[in-house]
Amino acid sequence: MRVAVASDHAGFSMKEDLVDFIRTLGHHVLDMGTDSLEPVDYPDFAEAVGLAISGGEADRGILVCGSGVGVSVAANKIPGIRAGLCHDTYSAHQGVEHDDMNVLVMGARVIGQELSRELVQTFLSAQFTSEERHLRRLKKVEAMDAKYRGPKRG
Repeated sequence: MRVAVASDHAGFSMKEDLVDFIRTLGHHVLDMGTDSLEPVDYPDFAEAVGLAISGGEADRGILVCGSGVGVSVAANKIPGIRAGLCHDTYSAHQGVEHDDMNVLVMGARVIGQELSRELVQTFLSAQFTSEERHLRRLKKVEAMDAKYRGPKRG
């Protein structure tokens, strides 16, 4: 699997560890930055991961910032991106199995390195179930995405 990974400065150390960890799991990693602890703006990195997925360069993505909230909000602005902030393994696999989540988001100031590895492994091994009820709901989410895409109204 091709996995795009990025963080802001607050998530840099966790991201660096996860890049190596993902490779040990046998996946191809696209490291989208950041490359240091120097302060950066998280939307730039959320956009890079989202565009890698929507453009077909990556199958899934992983984003890390301080809380996880900022990159989650930003990533979900990219059409076709379904980013979920997860700090437990249930959410990491259920988000993929039921909602076809394609970006795992974590907060480096919320969880530790060991849990981040567990979440990544869980996320990358999970598969969308394609059950009728989940497909129906996903189609509704995709319809909302298409409906509200483009310039803001009103």
